Amino acid sequence: MSTRAGSKAPSAPPVFSLAAELTRLLGPRKVLSNLSERLNYRYDAIAFGETPLCVVLPDSTADVVIAVKAARAAGMPIVGRGAASGLSGGAAPTEPGLVISFTRMTQLSIDPVLREAIAQAGVITLSVTEAAKPFGLIYPPDPASFRTSTIGGNLAENAGGPLCFKYGVTGDYVQGLEFVDADGEVHSLTRDAYDLAGLLIGSEGTLGLITQATLRLTTPPQFTRTLMAHFAEVGQCAEAVSAAIAAGAVPSKLEFMDRACTNAIEDYLHLGLPREAEALLLVDTDGNDLETVEEERALVEAACRNAGGTVRRAESDAEAAQLWQARRSVSPALGRIRPQRMNEDIVVPRSVLPEVVREIRALGDASGLHLVQFGHIGDGNLHPNILFDPRTESLEAVHELAHEVARVAIRHGGVLSGEHGIGSMKLAFMREAVDAGTLAALWRVKHALDPHGALNPGKVLPAEEA
Repeated sequence: MSTRAGSKAPSAPPVFSLAAELTRLLGPRKVLSNLSERLNYRYDAIAFGETPLCVVLPDSTADVVIAVKAARAAGMPIVGRGAASGLSGGAAPTEPGLVISFTRMTQLSIDPVLREAIAQAGVITLSVTEAAKPFGLIYPPDPASFRTSTIGGNLAENAGGPLCFKYGVTGDYVQGLEFVDADGEVHSLTRDAYDLAGLLIGSEGTLGLITQATLRLTTPPQFTRTLMAHFAEVGQCAEAVSAAIAAGAVPSKLEFMDRACTNAIEDYLHLGLPREAEALLLVDTDGNDLETVEEERALVEAACRNAGGTVRRAESDAEAAQLWQARRSVSPALGRIRPQRMNEDIVVPRSVLPEVVREIRALGDASGLHLVQFGHIGDGNLHPNILFDPRTESLEAVHELAHEVARVAIRHGGVLSGEHGIGSMKLAFMREAVDAGTLAALWRVKHALDPHGALNPGKVLPAEEA
């Protein structure tokens, strides 16, 4: 093709020019540019976003640096992505740009003397404990998606899990981080003095791209005991939890499911759960002193009975494993009821749990929509889920119910997210949850670390007001 003298050749569309440059820099194995490939990177486990212009699959931090610098030179936004198991739309792009998928960055090493794991961002969460087990060590954070989620994704959301009540969330196990900033520079952070690593943890890829973490490992407890309790009313379950903790029990797991949730699991797995119960509580107590472990289980059992619950103790490891299989199966079980769901992740003070679960139940019943509740009730982290079919049910009604649930949490002194992040799904609620002065301060942090707004735009913070 020829052009007239003095005229400019038409520039390549952004999708081709960025992909061509990255392919030149990284090689074709690490760059996806075909539409059929890029379509697979526009969503997470709950939300669809814009189709990226290009996807990079780095092997190393050096590859991430190259990708970030190329995207910045092209003026493109950058979204980091792990296994895309997130439930807030955090990894779903809000505008076309570059997606950096960390699934090939899977280097993992264990130092049994220091009791540390060094994991690249794409390491599967469960792999850390599996690698540590031969040394008598474990990595406690256990989000429901731990068989598929990545350490980088867990860090971006500060993921928790059933063990978080006693053992803490992902950020509690981070000794240090490596990340690539918005200009493509590499930094290493420890948690000495100012906790700058803590600033990156839970920032959902809006302040930097975490490429590697040094994680603290612990020894597993010698003894674990399990019980299940069920209740005729959801508030009774919350009252039992508050009473057990007030009595001094510190269970390792305290998980709650309502009747709709329990029946969804029964329909799916036929485990013999009590279908008639309005609320079900699953509890583990653990430790290295069997007498103390049994005493804690007795405290929880007494609190459940006093609140009107019916208690069943697991008599074997196999029975305990079956009960916990129920909790692990919540997501696939709910997926059989409606094709889509709006997931809430509120955290409220334990003292108001009975009122909160009752108010949310009442909102669901009045809405005509299918609402279920479950979550890590021990630390007040509830996951009300609205199940819906967009072909037959109003999206506007779904969002309004989600907003009302968020208002319940805010009214009772709670927050919008405990472990799934704000992402794009809860962005509309942020102005009610966070005061204007705090939002302005958070925007100043964002501008300081990402002055051009290139990192995961449209997430966490609502647009600045003029």
